[in-house]
Amino acid sequence: MLLQRQAGRGALIGPMVICGVVIEKKDEKKLKSLGVKDSKELSPKRREELSKIIEKVAKNLVVLRVPACRINSYMNKKINLDRIEAMKMAEIINMINAEIVYVDSLGNTNHSKSKRFEKLILENLNRKDLKLIVENYADETYPVVSAASIIAKVERDRAIEELKAKVGFDFGVGYSHDSRTIKFLEKILTEYEQKPNFIRWHWDTVENLATELFEKGLKLQPWVKEEILGEKSWQKRVKDFFFKKVKCKEEK
Repeated sequence: MLLQRQAGRGALIGPMVICGVVIEKKDEKKLKSLGVKDSKELSPKRREELSKIIEKVAKNLVVLRVPACRINSYMNKKINLDRIEAMKMAEIINMINAEIVYVDSLGNTNHSKSKRFEKLILENLNRKDLKLIVENYADETYPVVSAASIIAKVERDRAIEELKAKVGFDFGVGYSHDSRTIKFLEKILTEYEQKPNFIRWHWDTVENLATELFEKGLKLQPWVKEEILGEKSWQKRVKDFFFKKVKCKEEK
């Protein structure tokens, strides 16, 4: 039995982590008795503790880190996050011999979207003799999927801590709702002379923040003008910005 879950799908900074955990049917009850459940409901400390136990119970375990630069490359080729995730999940399934595979879908109650996601995974599978079960919120239903969720979250947290140490800045969890993450992105746009490869540049958050900083009069790095805002877009923003200032003066 192979269970799959990902962490960091919608992050602004760092990798998406996908985990596959293989266990014997008889060990499902053991996971439940240990309190294995959706990783979001557990503290970081408890996730760490459970991850060590899961590694011992698991017959096999595979973790894939999909770095931000790889995600950016896929997005530039018009390969969206759903397809990226399906491709990587299929990659794990192809590595491991399992008869039944449970996959957590995209966190949406829409059944048709789950079926589309299942189809994407099947398109990338080398073998067709397994039973594939793709369900919304599977990590809340099956302890085995929760186990994969815990491992993926622990691995994602490790990756984030490694990146924080490397850049010398505590940017929080790496999601756009975290003010520390936005503060770090602001620092990158105004201070980094080169475009770093650990940011997911396709999110609207990046362009919106760059626009906001420009309108506040902050000096952006040249690569932001060229690659994030775009030359034509940049010139339009400059025109609009000064037009607004002139119009405001006239109205006074």
